[in-house]
Amino acid sequence: MLKEKVMLVEDDHDIREVLQLYLLKEGYSVIHAEDGLTALQLVETEKPDIIILDVVLPRMDGFEVCRLLRQKTNIPILFLSSKEDEFDKILGHKIGGDDYITKPFSPALVTVKIQAHLRRHQNIDHQLRPVKERFLKKIEYPGLIIDKVSCVVKVNGATVPLSTKEYQLLCLLAEHPNRVYSVEDLFELIWGEESLGDHRTVMVHISNLRKKIEPIPADPMYIVTVRGMGYKFIASQE
Repeated sequence: MLKEKVMLVEDDHDIREVLQLYLLKEGYSVIHAEDGLTALQLVETEKPDIIILDVVLPRMDGFEVCRLLRQKTNIPILFLSSKEDEFDKILGHKIGGDDYITKPFSPALVTVKIQAHLRRHQNIDHQLRPVKERFLKKIEYPGLIIDKVSCVVKVNGATVPLSTKEYQLLCLLAEHPNRVYSVEDLFELIWGEESLGDHRTVMVHISNLRKKIEPIPADPMYIVTVRGMGYKFIASQE
C-alpha cells in the first residue's frame, strides 16, 4: 500500500530522478512538475500531501508558487534551492514554506524531512479534531472565519494566506477559546517535539500570525499574551 503522495517541482531532471527513486523506495506515491504553472495545475487535480518545491523554476518561480498555494492550502511545502542567502531562507519561511533545504543535499535527508513534516502535519490534524459541533467545518468569530474544509482563513471577508504552522496555531487556539497555552505546549502540539528552551520559534510564528489577522498587531484582539503563562484566543470581542 502506497504512503502519502509527494509532489516534486524541479526542472533539473537528474535531481528529480534521484529524489523520485528514494521516495518510491520508501513507498510514497510521486508526481512531478518541471515548472511553476504546471505545479499549480497539478495541485488542483492530484491533491498531493506534501510539496518539494525548487525556488528557481521556468514560467513561475517557487516563491510565487508558494504564495499562490498558501491562499488555498496548508499542506507542507519544503523549498529546495541553490541559494544560500539568509534573505532567501527568511523569505521562504515568511511566505509559507515549512522548510528550506539548500543544494547540494542528501536525498536521504530530504526523505527524512518529508517523513517528519508529514508526521507532524498528521499529528496536528488529529489534535485539532473539533470537540464541538460548530467547529466541525467552520470556525467563526467576529471578523474572522476559518473554513476547515478548504483550509481558508478570511479576515473581514478577505482571504489571508497562512503558512502551515500559522494555520495550525490559529486552529488550535481558536478551537479552544480562553484556554491558556504555554509556549512549551504550543511547540509540542504544533512542531511535535519538546521545545528544549526554543521559545523564539513559537514567538515568531505568533507575531507573524498577528500581523496577518489582527487589525492592530501591537494591540491584538484575538490572540493575546497572558504574561508569564503563554497565549490564549479571546472568544468574544466586546
